[in-house]
Amino acid sequence: MKVMQLQNKYNKMPLPVKASLWYTICNVLNKGIALISTPIFTRILTEEQYGTFAIFQSWFSILIIFTSLNVFLGGYQKGLLLYKDDVKKFTSSQLGLTTTITIIFFIVYILNINFWNKIFDLPANLMIAMFIELLLMPALELWSSQQVFNYKYKKYVLLSLMMTIVSLGSGVIAVVYSSLKLEARVYTDVLSKALFAGALFILIFKSGKCFFSKQYWKYALLFNLPLIPHYLSNYVLNQSDRVMIGRMVGNTQAAYYSVAYTISTMMVLITGAIINSLTPYTYKALEKNDEYSIKCVTKPIVVAVAGLCFVTMAFAPEVIRIFGGEKYLDAIYVIPPIAASVFFIFLYSLFSNIEYYFQKTRFIALATCISAIVNLILNFIFIKIYGYYAAGYTTLVCYICLAVLHYIFYRKVLKEENIKNNVYDIKMICLMSFIVIIGMTVFAVTYRYIFIRYAILASILIITLIFRNKIKSLLLEFRKMKKNR
Repeated sequence: MKVMQLQNKYNKMPLPVKASLWYTICNVLNKGIALISTPIFTRILTEEQYGTFAIFQSWFSILIIFTSLNVFLGGYQKGLLLYKDDVKKFTSSQLGLTTTITIIFFIVYILNINFWNKIFDLPANLMIAMFIELLLMPALELWSSQQVFNYKYKKYVLLSLMMTIVSLGSGVIAVVYSSLKLEARVYTDVLSKALFAGALFILIFKSGKCFFSKQYWKYALLFNLPLIPHYLSNYVLNQSDRVMIGRMVGNTQAAYYSVAYTISTMMVLITGAIINSLTPYTYKALEKNDEYSIKCVTKPIVVAVAGLCFVTMAFAPEVIRIFGGEKYLDAIYVIPPIAASVFFIFLYSLFSNIEYYFQKTRFIALATCISAIVNLILNFIFIKIYGYYAAGYTTLVCYICLAVLHYIFYRKVLKEENIKNNVYDIKMICLMSFIVIIGMTVFAVTYRYIFIRYAILASILIITLIFRNKIKSLLLEFRKMKKNR
C-alpha cells in the first residue's frame, strides 16, 4: 500500500522536480562508485604514478576551458531557446567550433613537443591521449546539456552511469594486470570516455550537418570568451587553498583540510543537480515573463539547501570518523564554514542564471575574478598564522563575496532589462543566509556536546513538520501554473 502511495506521489511530481531527483541520484551514484574505486587505485599505483594521473586530470580541466570555451554550459542552453527551430544545426556548429580550436592547440603542441612536455610535466603519449579526450568530450557535454534542458533524464542517467562503470571497472582490471600501470589507468579512462563521446560526436555531426556557421560561432565566441577568466577563477577558488596549505604549512595539514573539504562539499552533488534542473525552468519562465513562478519554486528550494547545510554540519564528527578515522577528527572544525560556503555557492548560481540568460557574461567573469583574488590574498595572510583552519573561513568569505557581487550584478541586469519584479524572494534569501551563518557558529562550538547537536537537528525537523502544509501548497501552486501554460 505504501509502495503504491509513493508511486502515485512520484507520478504526480512536476517534471523539473522528477528530473532533479534523478540527476541527484545519478551524481551520488557516480561519485559513490568513484569513491569506492579510489582506495583501490591508491594501493595499486605508486605515489608517483597516482600523482601523475592527478596532474593529467588537472591539466585536462584547465585545457578544456580553452579548447572548448565551455560552450556546453549556460550559453548553450540559452542558445537552445534562441535557436529552438534549428537546434541540430546549432549544436553541430558548436561542436565544429570546439573541434577546430582543439586541432589548432594540437598543431601548436606538435610543433614543439619537448617544450610543451616540460611545461605540462607529462610524456608525449599521455599528452596525445589527453588531446583525444579534449577532442571528443565536448560532444558528450553538449548532448548531456541538451538532455538536461529538455528534462530527458532517463537517457542522461543511463549513459552517465554506464560510462562511469566502464571507465572505473576497466581501469581497475587494466591496472591490476598491466606492467605499465600509469598508462593503463590513463588509457582506459580516456578510451572508455571516447567510446561514448565518439559515438555522440558522429551522431551530432550526422544529425546537424553543419560544421561551420558564422552566426552560431559568433554567438558562442561572444558569449563564452569573456567567461574564460570566470572559469579559471573558479578553478582557483576550488583548488588553490589545498595547494597553498601544502606549500605553506605542510602536507599533513593539507590532508586534514582535504578530508574536511571533501565531506563538506558532498552537498554539491545535490545542489548541482538542483541547479541543473532549475536552470532550464528559469530560462523558459523568463522567456514568458513569468518571474512569479520562479520565485515560488525557488523559495522552498533555498530553505531545503540551508537544511542540508545544517545536516552536514551536525553530523561532521560521525562522518569524519567513517571516512578518515580518529586521526582526522580535529578537521571537524573546518566543516561548518565550508558547508556554509555550499549554501552561498547555490545562491550565486541562482543570480548568475539571470546573467547567463540575458548574456551579461562580463558580470559573471568580473565577480569570479574578484573573489578568486580575494581568496588568494586571504589564504596567503591567514594560513601562515592559523594553519588549515583559516582556509575554511577564507573560503566562506570568498563565496559570500561572490554571492553578494552576483546579487549586485543581478539587480543591474534586471534594471537594464526593465524587469520591475524581483525574480527571487530576496528578503527570504537574506534571512536564510543569516540563519546559516548563525548555525555555522553554533555547530562549531558545540561539537563536543552531542546532545546539543541532536537537539538542534530535532528542532529543524519539527520546524519542517510545522511548515509541511506550506511546502505542499507551494508544490501544488507550481503544478497549477504548469497546467495553465
